[in-house]
Amino acid sequence: MTELDYIDRQIIGLLRANARSPVANLAKEIGTSRATVQNRMNRLEKNGVITGYTVLVNSANDKSLSLVRALMCIGLDGNSSTKVRNKLLTEPSVRAIHSTNGKWDLVLEIQTQSLEAFDKVLGRIRALEGISNSETNILLSSTRTGSKEL
Repeated sequence: MTELDYIDRQIIGLLRANARSPVANLAKEIGTSRATVQNRMNRLEKNGVITGYTVLVNSANDKSLSLVRALMCIGLDGNSSTKVRNKLLTEPSVRAIHSTNGKWDLVLEIQTQSLEAFDKVLGRIRALEGISNSETNILLSSTRTGSKEL
């Protein structure tokens, strides 16, 4: 992994806040030259620290983007992991299945269009043979921080 210094971290922080910031504005904010910022951004991209730039959409302004999102932690009975995972792969509202260690065996990312649909999905998942217990948390808001640890 590339060693990040204070200027690299400032650039990344400013880009997280506004990925469309012009390089000249970043340089002014940091107190360095435009060429320095551009060179560092190029190096961060080349080394895989910056993997892309994105647009965040405010779902409050578009009802079609208003989704119920949640994380569901699942405890499994015995050796039921493969069987349960295969059943979960057929559930369209399950966006991702993560294996974990600790108290829970699986963590699911769930997304539905309404609370009513969400309730039905939870019922179907909880009824699967091989699931011993679960805990679900609805995601109220999220902040994108990027894919690399700094």
